[in-house]
Amino acid sequence: MTSALLLENIHASAQQALAQAQLTVATQPKALAGDALHDALQRHELLGIRSATHLTADTFAHARHLLSVGCFCIGTSQVDLPAAAHAGIPVFNAPFSNTRSVAELVIGQTIMLMRRIPEKSRAAHRGEWQKSAKGSFEIRGKTLAVIGYGNIGAQVGILAEAMGMRVVFYDIRPRLSLGSAVPAPSLADALAQADVVTLHVPATPQTKLLIDRAAIAGMRRGSILINASRGSVVDIEALAAALDEGHIGGAAIDVFPEEPRSNADAFVSPLQDKPNVILTPHVGGSTEEAQENIGVEVATKLIGFLQTGATVGAVNLPQIQPAPLQAPARILNIHYNRPGALSHFNQAVADIGANIVAQQLQTEGDIGYAITDINIVPPTGWVKSLMEDPTVIRTRTIVA
Repeated sequence: MTSALLLENIHASAQQALAQAQLTVATQPKALAGDALHDALQRHELLGIRSATHLTADTFAHARHLLSVGCFCIGTSQVDLPAAAHAGIPVFNAPFSNTRSVAELVIGQTIMLMRRIPEKSRAAHRGEWQKSAKGSFEIRGKTLAVIGYGNIGAQVGILAEAMGMRVVFYDIRPRLSLGSAVPAPSLADALAQADVVTLHVPATPQTKLLIDRAAIAGMRRGSILINASRGSVVDIEALAAALDEGHIGGAAIDVFPEEPRSNADAFVSPLQDKPNVILTPHVGGSTEEAQENIGVEVATKLIGFLQTGATVGAVNLPQIQPAPLQAPARILNIHYNRPGALSHFNQAVADIGANIVAQQLQTEGDIGYAITDINIVPPTGWVKSLMEDPTVIRTRTIVA
């Protein structure tokens, strides 16, 4: 029976979905690394992780039985995606399930920071009564700049408009604006307009330190910065200096360049103990609803690949949504996208006297993925012999 390993306290909804699909499910509350991870992968075909487990090329080299990886979160930067692809292992994530959770947090933080609630709350805890309207503002009529207008950024914009804010956005890709949001021609233009800036970009070489000292200097004096995207996007030292100088009026940071590996480890940041700053431990998507939805979404994708070969939603392989299997066997062939690779495969099918009933092919970069239904079940050892072809990365058979 196929076995799945779920690490890092993935929501029980994932375990339930996998168990209903007749899979054996093992769980670990923490991340695994090194030999412990390598040993675990010898016993499981599916792996579920969150952000603390890092999968490297060495990991995949030791994971001969691993069929697929599910990242039960939005990001996949903890996985060496090219290495996974060249091992024939699709990686799935959940790009939509926690968008509402992140968006709600951003709006809540916007209100708290504009009202200077963090410092008033700290004062009240110290026994100080700071009842004053000075420096406290409504968000209605203020301008929000959304940097990265994808699934989360667009939803933040919609919620902000419902609260009476003016929304501008900047994205490196052309995006259709929702509501009355207005695209800005450049990052600098978006920052210069905004009373509040919220970041929703992925971790890429292009976004590393996107908000650096110069970008912060280009923001309005007294404006607010919110980052619930990736820790590498903001120059934390520059932000701390801008807060001390009063150029930035407040900040809410949920992600950091370096984060503790577990709740037992200490957290240290230059932003600690600063007024009107909200620091949260990477909980933008951490609501019960989001985690339940993520569990179902990613588990469903893992099951789909296992049972049908579907790769829709994979972030590192060509995507195919195959029709239901109506033949004795289905061959899943992940191969290098080279001239003659498919013809060699088809010849191997013909050599065992099989007829192709249906075939789908999709390529992406140097990887090709073919799903082929045939009228017989391949003989024992055929898949192993097929793997001797240098163009083949991995082949698997599904029998009706």
